[in-house]
Amino acid sequence: MAFRKAAKRTAIIGGGAVAAFLGLSQLSEYRKTQFGGLSPHPTPHDIPTKHGMARLAHVAAEAELKVPFASGLPTRQAQLSALRDEEEFDVLVVGGGATGSGCALDSVTRNLKTAMVERDDFSSGTSSRSTKLIHGGVRYLQKAIMKLDYEQYMMVKEALHERANLLEIAPHLSGPLPIMLPVYKWWQLPYYWAGIKMYDLVAGSQCVKSSYVLSKSRALELFPMLKRDKLVGAIVYYDGQHNDARMNLAIALTAVRHGAAVANYTEVLHLLKKNDPQTGKERVCGAHCRDVLTGDEFDVRAKCVINATGPFTDSLRKMDNDKLENICQPSAGVHIVIPGYYSPDNMGLLDPATSDGRVIFFLPWQKMTIAGTTDSPTSVTAHPTPSEDDINFILNEIRHYLSPDVEVRRGDVLAAWSGIRPLVTDPNSKDTQSICRNHIVNISDSGLVTIAGGKWTTYRSMAVETLDAAVKAHGLTAGPSKTDGLMLEGAKGWTPTLYIRLVQDYGLENEVAQHLASTYGGKAFDVAKMAKVTGKRWPIVGKRLVSEFPYIESEVVYAIKEYACTAIDVIARRTRLGFLNVQAADEALPRIVEIMAKHLDWSEDRKKTELEAARTFLHQEMGYRSRSEALNKTEINLDYQEVMRYKTRFHKFDKDNKGFITTVDVQRVLQNINLQIDEDSLHDILNEVDLNKNGQVEFDEFLQLMSAVKKGQVSDSRLAILMKAAEQSLDSRAPISVDRSGGGV
Repeated sequence: MAFRKAAKRTAIIGGGAVAAFLGLSQLSEYRKTQFGGLSPHPTPHDIPTKHGMARLAHVAAEAELKVPFASGLPTRQAQLSALRDEEEFDVLVVGGGATGSGCALDSVTRNLKTAMVERDDFSSGTSSRSTKLIHGGVRYLQKAIMKLDYEQYMMVKEALHERANLLEIAPHLSGPLPIMLPVYKWWQLPYYWAGIKMYDLVAGSQCVKSSYVLSKSRALELFPMLKRDKLVGAIVYYDGQHNDARMNLAIALTAVRHGAAVANYTEVLHLLKKNDPQTGKERVCGAHCRDVLTGDEFDVRAKCVINATGPFTDSLRKMDNDKLENICQPSAGVHIVIPGYYSPDNMGLLDPATSDGRVIFFLPWQKMTIAGTTDSPTSVTAHPTPSEDDINFILNEIRHYLSPDVEVRRGDVLAAWSGIRPLVTDPNSKDTQSICRNHIVNISDSGLVTIAGGKWTTYRSMAVETLDAAVKAHGLTAGPSKTDGLMLEGAKGWTPTLYIRLVQDYGLENEVAQHLASTYGGKAFDVAKMAKVTGKRWPIVGKRLVSEFPYIESEVVYAIKEYACTAIDVIARRTRLGFLNVQAADEALPRIVEIMAKHLDWSEDRKKTELEAARTFLHQEMGYRSRSEALNKTEINLDYQEVMRYKTRFHKFDKDNKGFITTVDVQRVLQNINLQIDEDSLHDILNEVDLNKNGQVEFDEFLQLMSAVKKGQVSDSRLAILMKAAEQSLDSRAPISVDRSGGGV
């Protein structure tokens, strides 16, 4: 069967350039938005039109939906038993990313008997490695206008509706984000303004908030890190932002609540087929699966199998027919995380014209700053790795639009990741930047339904179209989709002030309570109930996994209830610690493994395996470079005066002129200035700089450290900061000479 394009072509009636492109009805919608009495900055809660009607439809349909697991989630073992024991499902979805989970939710809420399997963990692939934006695609709108491409316009229109819906159905995980577009040439100001206003116009009544123009002084007030030279002003527009992995999980858990049999770490080994007695052709009738954790194999039979495997789309298609040509051209997008002080708390930045024509976003997220993304062809892999070239490209682009006062350092990169976008193309296309992120639905001769392409924001509408096609092709008995406006896991019971109740009722720290409310929504109380007493005056409950982040130990226990099976699941997707700071995640791992081992009955060997696997994940997939790795790649590049200054500092610790310092030397100096650090911490501090791992730091290693700090290859070195502070303290305590004291008179 031929591919079905996502955008649906409709007739357009009207005169004038804008009317011809958008249609008079949409212009009318826009005029009502602008002049119809709505607030100048409407939020999704203010909008009484299509978005509001979705909510009313949900309320009306809610009583019809079955929610068999409203009180508690079934265990993973129970889900596996359901997959094995069910004689035949109506729908089996392969792939637990955003699209697959969306298909499972759409299917089960149509009262279809639904199963979903995922080879790894939910959102372990592309869906957890996005830019974290819920957007309509402002640059796709530019292409649509410049090329009069109606299909791209309809894709943007659809995405803007889905943006509004997603902000509504998961308010705890998402919210509006203003994004600044700095302008450095006067002629660009009206050009960009017209384009951004067109974005608002297309959104119509579902516009999050209206865009606006800023003067140079106002732009610098809101974004003081911005380069001021040649800046003439800025334009601010609004999109949505979300916690992508948690959003994906919320979709999957909502499907489970409604009765879907769902299992992660369940791999499809091959598709099951049978002959159709009417046509004599082979038809796909399920999949032979393997529990990755135990090795057990079993069959899952279904009337319809949906391929929603993202970058691995072609792998499953070729299980059906190995002669098929590829339809996905994977593209790698790299992001980096840098400290929050690089951007304001609630203002993003968009650079629409980088040195090679790619778009760079610079966004606040989880009190850090995300910068990215690159876009380059790649091969399909389950473990994509961010390259040093991509990381440095992003850093160089950041330097172009940040003030010279802000030193952009490689050592400030706290985490980096690569996500593979499953762009849909023909096998002969080579330019990934020109490919539309539209999606296609394909039904093979044997009945395998494939949904490929698309983007995060439109996961729900993609799922609707996929299920519509599946129901028609396989003759399933099902009604229309009920997911537009259907609240996701945690949305019910959430309010903006919910965290206050957590502080008052449980004695949690304010920051921890805010984190729990924005991560779990109404389910935050379940996490708080599991939190253990700290034994301190405050906070009463909630021991942190690592001091500078609000993640607490009870979240690890709750993660197991949310089907976390490995330590990676916890640091990468149930919490986002691995995406925010790899060093902090590494420090938290031993405690996370201990907690999981207690509840999952892990052996000592399993604990060791988990720890090693998680650290491998941080090093390979999250861009973790230890201090030693960074130092090994740094040449000593210091002038004579710098070398002499650092030599003086070093010898304040190396009193015996040994040429090296040990923990004993450092401990002695710290005692002299009345500072105490425990032996284990001191060992860790020195070990970061001890390149040859002989238990001591030689003078050459110290110079290499200081050279790396100077170049920005290493930042926040504990040893460098400690030795500098100790030197300053010792110097301030030096006896005053007789000459300086005036002879003691």
